[in-house]
Formats: sequence, C-alpha cells, structure tokens
Amino acid sequence: MTADETPETPETPETPEAEAPEPEVSEPEATEPEGTEPEATPAPKRRRRTRKKPEPTEVAAELEADEESADVDETPEDVEAEEAAADVMLEADAEAEGEDASEAEAEQEADEEALADLEPETEDEDEDEDEDEDQAPARAATKAPPAPAPSRRRRGAAGERRDVVVRAQAKYVRSSARKARLVCDHIRGKSVDEARAILAHTSRAVARDWSKLLESAVANAENNHELVGEDLYVMEIHADEGPTIRRFRPRAMGRATRIRKRTSHLTILLTPKD
Repeated sequence: MTADETPETPETPETPEAEAPEPEVSEPEATEPEGTEPEATPAPKRRRRTRKKPEPTEVAAELEADEESADVDETPEDVEAEEAAADVMLEADAEAEGEDASEAEAEQEADEEALADLEPETEDEDEDEDEDEDQAPARAATKAPPAPAPSRRRRGAAGERRDVVVRAQAKYVRSSARKARLVCDHIRGKSVDEARAILAHTSRAVARDWSKLLESAVANAENNHELVGEDLYVMEIHADEGPTIRRFRPRAMGRATRIRKRTSHLTILLTPKD
C-alpha cells in the first residue's frame, strides 16, 4: 500500500428518515344557506326524584333502635326530671278540675236561687213532705176555677168605657164625594138599626158602599172592643175626595173630550149610646 492510498472507511448505512405524519384533512362542514336560523335544540327534561317511602319494617326497626338507645342513654338525672314534670302536670290537672268543680257549684247555686225566687211562697213551709202529699188532693179541690172568657160589655155595665170610638174607612170608592155626602147626611147621628134601614131603602148606588162600611164598623166594635152592635150609634160620618181618573172620549171634528172619573174616601165612626 502506498502512502497516497488511504484505507477506505466503511460507509455507514443510511438511517431511514422518519416519515412526517400526513396532515388530517377535515371534511368541509355543511354550510347552511344564508337567511336561515339554526334550529333550537330542546332543553333536556329534568327527571323528578321520588323519595322512596320507607317500608313499615324499616320504620319499626328504627323506632326499636331509638327506644333501645333511650333506655341505654337515660341517666338518674333524666329520670328525676321526667318525674318532676309528671308531678307538675298532675298538679295542674288537679287545679283545673277544682276550678271546674267550683264553677259548676256556683252555677248550680245560682240556678237554685233563681228557681226559689220564681216559686210562689207558701204559708206551710215548715211542714213535712208527708203532710204536703196528704193535703195535695184537698188543695187541688179548693183551687179557684179558671176565669171565664170575657163577655161583651153592654151599655151601663160597671167599669165600661163610654168614650170608646170605633172607626172604619173605605178608600178609592168609585163615586164622587158629592154623591156620597147626599147619602151620609141622612144617617148622621142615627143608631145602627136606623142607619141600616135608611141605607136599605135609599135608591142611590153609593148607599150600598155605605151599608158595607157600616157593617165593617159594627164588626170591629164587637170583635176588638167587646161592644154590642145594637147599642152603638153613628157619631161621625163624612166623605172626602179621592184621586180623579182621567179618560178621553172622541168628539166631532177630530177633537177629544176629557172624562173625569171621581173617587172618594168614606169614613164612619161609631160609639156607645149614653
């Protein structure tokens, strides 16, 4: 080998270069057309959590456990406190019962006093009950009979009120007051029997209304004042004007004439004779 010649070095094997990862190509998103709004996604529904009811066996087991723990944890101080509370409750109940009993006694005494005031006083209060029972039939026999019904008072009887005036009135009678006065002037100051006879033989139509009013006044005297109708006389009688009813009647040449329908109020007063 010559100096010019150098030993050839072995060539190193070439390392394969690391392959660069290829970039991921994302797919183009679907573009929505312009002018359209994105659809709103519905909100997820909340689920209600229902409590699971404890079974009766579990509740009983818990109660037993609580009782056992209470029995175990009780101390003498707790027992004394419970007894003191029970004594206080008993005393309060006893006081309330005592107050109720006193109130009931007071009410009973008040009722007895009221009944004693209402009961009639008797002369034989000191007699025994046996004697009262023996005398009960005799007292029932000697008891005064009930008072009879009041009878009609006649003229001149004792205690009679001679100033009693019985009044009767008829309103809106379909007759004029002038025609009614022509009849009532005949019976003023007459007795009831005479007034009946005069009205029965009067030829005017208003005489029937006066007759009805006279009978009404006699009935009032007999029923309300316990008087006798034959002993009464017409103390006062008068006829007053009532409202006028207006009607119209056709006349010649298209005219209308007013028609006045008169009404009257009739009044009669009766009193016993002297």
